[in-house]
Parts: sequence; C-alpha cells; structure tokens
Amino acid sequence: MNNNKLPNHVAIILDGNGRWAKKYKLPRSAGHYRGGMNLAKIAEHANKIGIKELSVYAFSTENWVRPQEEVDYLMTKPIEIVNENLDRIINANIKLVFKGRKDRLKKDILDLMDKLENDTRNFSGMILNVCIDYGSYDEILTAIGKMKENTLEAFNENLMVKNPVDFLIRTGGEIRLSNFLLWQIAYAELYFTKRYWPSFRPKDFDKALKEFSKRQRRFGGIKS
Repeated sequence: MNNNKLPNHVAIILDGNGRWAKKYKLPRSAGHYRGGMNLAKIAEHANKIGIKELSVYAFSTENWVRPQEEVDYLMTKPIEIVNENLDRIINANIKLVFKGRKDRLKKDILDLMDKLENDTRNFSGMILNVCIDYGSYDEILTAIGKMKENTLEAFNENLMVKNPVDFLIRTGGEIRLSNFLLWQIAYAELYFTKRYWPSFRPKDFDKALKEFSKRQRRFGGIKS
C-alpha cells in the first residue's frame, strides 16, 4: 500500500458481533468478546501500516435500550479487554483515548479508562479513539452549548473527535451511519462490508484501504 494514498483518519462501526455469535450458536457476549479481541489486532495492524488516527464505535448513546445483561457486559468487558491487551498497545506505541459521555459510566470503569489514557498519553504512534456512550447528536449539541462565539473554529474546538474522518468502514452488512461521527464524515469515503466484525481480518482492512486508494476525493470541486 502506497503511504501517500492512505487515509489519515479511519473510523470503523464495529457491527455484527451478535450475529457472528448466533452463526456459531454462541451467546451474544461471546461475539462481543471476540470483537473486542479483534479490535486490538486491527489497531495494531493499522498503526503498523501508517494510519495516523483510528476511531471505533464501541457503544452508542442509543445502545442503552438493549437488554440490561448485554448493556452491563458492553459497559465493562470491552474496556477490560483493552486493559488485557495493554502490553500489546504499549509495544505498538498506540495512544489510547476514550470519547463519549462520562456521566453514565461507573466509577471503576472511569478509573480504568483514566489509567489506560495516562499510560499511553505520551505515545507518538497512532491515536486510537474508543467511542463509548457516544452519539453524534449528543456531541454536536454539547459542542454548540459550549461555544462562546459563533464560528466554525469554536465549534470544532468543542467536538469530542476533532479531526475529520477520511474513510469510514462499517462491518456486518448494514448500510447506515447509526449516529457516528456525522460531522466528521462530511467528506469521508464510505465502505460497507458484509463480514461480521469478529471475522474482519487485517487483510480485509487492507482490501478496504485499496478501495479507498481508487476513490477520487473532490471536496465539492471537480477533477482537474
């Protein structure tokens, strides 16, 4: 892959964990666990090939309507999985950041998130934004509420994820955005695959990037 054709900022909607589990006659929690482990693998690969920033959708502001047992699992296990893979993240020099609301999370989870961020704060590798209890509507409304002047710069400064997304990938076969980084993907290239997230491998990531390299990004202009 030509580094000049790589997107700087990739976003992934991690979809299909439950359906992957159903396919293999496993509980949904097994799909979420496998998906969490896969995140470490894909993040390590993305960092190695030169992606500068990766934002992933782990839990949305709308996911609270799911069964309580699944919510409890999703609110704890993914972050624990990240902690279990901390050596891998540290060795890869990945800077870990959590984005989303913090007022509905338990203290022990918040403490663990703070620890993980502090442990990787000074790393110079890829930035990994893990979006938990995140929703773009909530992010935009919160940013507007914090603005002290009505300018684009002031708005961008108050966003949780500040850099525009170049390439959005959604696994699992659904073709929608699900309230993820709606402002940041205004000019992003979109890629949808039927492969469930737990089965999404580094070679699938590379296949998506090859598709990105063929796109012509005009940003409202025309090809010269």
